Amino acid sequence: MTASTRPDLESIPAYVPGRNHPGAVKLASNETTFGPLPSAAKAIAEAAELANRYPDNQALELRAALADFLGVAQENIAVGCGSVALCQELVQITCDAPTDEVLFGWRSFEAYPIVTKVGNATAVQVPLTPDLVYDLDALAAAVTERTKLIFVCNPNNPTGTAVGKAELTRFLDAVPKHVLIVLDEAYFEYLRLAPEDFPNGIELGRTRPNVLVLRTFSKAYGLAGLRAGYAVGDPAVITALMKVHIPFSVNRVAQAAAIASLEARHELLDRTDTLVVERDRVREALRAAGYQVPPSQSNFVWLPLGERTVAFGEASAEAGVLVRPYGTDGVRVTIGDPHENDLFLEFATDPAVVARFLG
Repeated sequence: MTASTRPDLESIPAYVPGRNHPGAVKLASNETTFGPLPSAAKAIAEAAELANRYPDNQALELRAALADFLGVAQENIAVGCGSVALCQELVQITCDAPTDEVLFGWRSFEAYPIVTKVGNATAVQVPLTPDLVYDLDALAAAVTERTKLIFVCNPNNPTGTAVGKAELTRFLDAVPKHVLIVLDEAYFEYLRLAPEDFPNGIELGRTRPNVLVLRTFSKAYGLAGLRAGYAVGDPAVITALMKVHIPFSVNRVAQAAAIASLEARHELLDRTDTLVVERDRVREALRAAGYQVPPSQSNFVWLPLGERTVAFGEASAEAGVLVRPYGTDGVRVTIGDPHENDLFLEFATDPAVVARFLG
């Protein structure tokens, strides 16, 4: 006889990472192919020599560096084991009953429904617009007296689409002030919208205590394997997050690498321009072949292939390129190095493949 666990766990799916296979090109996880800069690698090596010591549980040095970088107070910042850990902690601090609701667009970040159920709350999925963008009007209309938390993934994973500043501002002003709105900006560094419509969540949240922003070092900063993300919000919310924070979960190496990366941020973030050029090249090649590819503001592109999604993913894997199928919705393709992107395009634009999946 085994020990008893929560009976509802059977209904909670495990998070499924992107596939990996020796010898295959992996475009299934939103990683960057650029490794840490030499200064960050040096900081990693030095921090590893102190691995016998516990890290700073409050990440004071990293929070101070982030505060200086972002122009906010240190009390406005919490650090987590990747932004996904902060997502789960946000459910913990806002929801305390199964009837409490967490709203988000769908399809969106796969972890949202999982962390909601783990937090014993109710997930409310609001369909995207026909253009595969977060439907903020519908999201605001879905708010009830049971709504405790709203996730807005902007740019959205996995569609790559983004809402602009004006639309986002209207939404923030429409939601009741007691509801916590989380702007998940994991792909913020890849945004290339016009300055007048650039949706910087931290700026929008300065005068809105119910707005919190999530960002990460896993994407543009190239530290996905070290797990460091951060939240920027009202001090009261940050204090609550620290109460449910798993002690020492942001390790010493991750903190050192994040600080070094911030110091070298101009060199690091210049890399995003290179990726954006590749992103646009891949999208245009796919569109020329006949695929529908929404404009992406992330480090990936989205192919809404419907019922052909899984078959396309399997065919791509057989061709040596791993992509990320999502049920019957579509395929997400991470932008890799040019030669990796070329291998994917060689497969995807092959006339036989186009005829099979678009015919």
